[in-house]
Amino acid sequence: MRTAMTCLASAIALVATAAHSQTPEEVANAALEAAPVFDGHNDVPYSLRMRTNNQINEFDFHDTLDTGSPDGKIKPMHTDLARLAEGKVGAQFWSVYASANLPEAEAVQTTIEQIDLTKRLVAKYPDALQLAFTADQAETAMANGRIASLMGMEGGHSIGSSLAVLRQMYDLGARYMTLTHSKNVPWADSATDTPAHNGLTSFGKDVVREMNRLGMIVDLSHVSEKVMHDTLDIAQAPVIFSHSGARAINGHARNVPDSVLARLPQNGGVLMVVALPGFLSETQREWYAARQAEDARLKALWQGQPEKVAELLTKWDASNPTPVATISDMADHIDHIRDIAGVAHIGIGGDYDGMPNGPEGMEDVAGYPALFTELARRGYSQAELEMIASRNVMRVMREAERTASRLRDTAPIETLIAKD
Repeated sequence: MRTAMTCLASAIALVATAAHSQTPEEVANAALEAAPVFDGHNDVPYSLRMRTNNQINEFDFHDTLDTGSPDGKIKPMHTDLARLAEGKVGAQFWSVYASANLPEAEAVQTTIEQIDLTKRLVAKYPDALQLAFTADQAETAMANGRIASLMGMEGGHSIGSSLAVLRQMYDLGARYMTLTHSKNVPWADSATDTPAHNGLTSFGKDVVREMNRLGMIVDLSHVSEKVMHDTLDIAQAPVIFSHSGARAINGHARNVPDSVLARLPQNGGVLMVVALPGFLSETQREWYAARQAEDARLKALWQGQPEKVAELLTKWDASNPTPVATISDMADHIDHIRDIAGVAHIGIGGDYDGMPNGPEGMEDVAGYPALFTELARRGYSQAELEMIASRNVMRVMREAERTASRLRDTAPIETLIAKD
């Protein structure tokens, strides 16, 4: 017995030594092989709407590096099949976004068109992409070497203030909805608009309840802090923030305050950290505010002289270059969320093709391994990296499905929004 115990102890010591001797790159690669990135938000469908008017029969998604314009005004896309593979992306929520500036009825039509586009894009590349509507289907797609392709609506304007439309969007395949985008909707306040409803209205709370009944994940990116708390008060399933950061690290209104982060463990939700530089680097956020102030100052000084304003703003830009956001900045957000909510409540939501570029070293979707290497360098274990990459959001999907199963016998909510 003593000999057997000695051998066991020696084996454990060897395993521990081997694990300890792994480089950060090796830890990150092992994690992403076991649990590829399940990204919460990518705007390829909107990019294709802007670039091709949703005409994709001649579009080549294998390599999109040549999709910029010769004059540089239109940048190449951040996403293609080659770079998704390089970035170790195994599952993707494609955003079926409609502009928040559209009237509600037009937004509903646009969202349906974006769902159609996404399904056609996935069908065009069956060797690389596979449509998924459930956690099991997503896992099967990943096991088959395909990128599990799911759809998320970005903004409650996409349902036209109708629970009937919400149900039909779910039937069409949408598996999360961001409650607002950049502007308020008639039943919820946006983070970047003047509050009009003090959070969720009674109809807005029924939207959350009906999403829980359906199994559609509630996404709290873009919403006001009050809406975040109102939702957590009533949600029966875990929420996500599909592409946000930590407000304690960068004070942008789009980021999540500690008061909300502290409630995530009880809810079970996940904050999927965004790669947008202006939401990551506080220095860059402050620079942008200073630039806006300078622009306003010049316009006040040189009224009716736009050429003069442009000339002087160009000089200001030359003297005040944009601060660079880095992978380290993104890792700082992850560290903070871990400290407040725990590693079980962190995910990744890049927002690629919905922003000018990612942080330095993560300019496009190929950069995710560099982020995970930085996290490994900071001491995150392989198991923790697997949770962040995909296991946490997969758990949220399963919990949303279990909640819907539990509520299966509950009648659909028939509330109508109050008319003015």
